[in-house]
Amino acid sequence: MIKQQYRQYFIIFLAVLFAGFIIIQFIPSTFSRDSRPVSGEPKWDSPETRAVFFKACADCHSNETKFPWYASVAPVSWLVESDVSDGKKHFNISEWDRSQKGGEKAVEEVQKGGMPIGLYLLMHPAANLNAQEKKVFVKGLIKTFGTNEDKEEKE
Repeated sequence: MIKQQYRQYFIIFLAVLFAGFIIIQFIPSTFSRDSRPVSGEPKWDSPETRAVFFKACADCHSNETKFPWYASVAPVSWLVESDVSDGKKHFNISEWDRSQKGGEKAVEEVQKGGMPIGLYLLMHPAANLNAQEKKVFVKGLIKTFGTNEDKEEKE
């Protein structure tokens, strides 16, 4: 008898959860997915560095974001939109003609393993660089953007 009661509660719980999932799909997003034009790009040290950047970083740090199908399903869409918005706010290679502060920080983040973020790597395994790829990529980023130490030496 008790098992029957728990089963009924579980079914009600699942029904409420499913109804909630359906309802949140109708909450409008304020995020614009319209691509802004690419108005400038850094002078890359090599085509390889640029290619790796576009493979591992550009979805959040450029105006050329490729949104996967699940980016249209709430609540995942909210997380994707937040990550893309934050990424572009901190560093956007598609608007290089504007003042950009972040190239040196990008080098640091990749070196210490902070970028790309873990959840992105989980959903985009091609962005997961092995140790050798990461080493070459970091060298390319340093040649392209410099480091904070380079900036301190100039001052």
